[in-house]
Amino acid sequence: MPDVSIPEDALKQALKEALVEAVSEQQDLLRAVVADVIEDIAFGEAMHEGEATEEVSRERIFDLLEGGS
Repeated sequence: MPDVSIPEDALKQALKEALVEAVSEQQDLLRAVVADVIEDIAFGEAMHEGEATEEVSRERIFDLLEGGS
C-alpha cells in the first residue's frame, strides 16, 4: 500500500470540520456532559463547605424540612 501525503493545512481543516460536525450532531449529549460536570463541581464544593461546619443531628434536619424551627 503506497504512502499518502496530506498537506498539514488540509489535515487541520478536515479535523476542524469533523469536530464541528460531531458537536453539532451531538448537542444534547454535549449539554448533558457539561451539566453533569457542573453538578459534580457544585456537589464537591458543597461537600467541602460542609466539612467546615458544625454537625447537626438527623432529627434536626428532618424537623427543619418539615417546617419546624
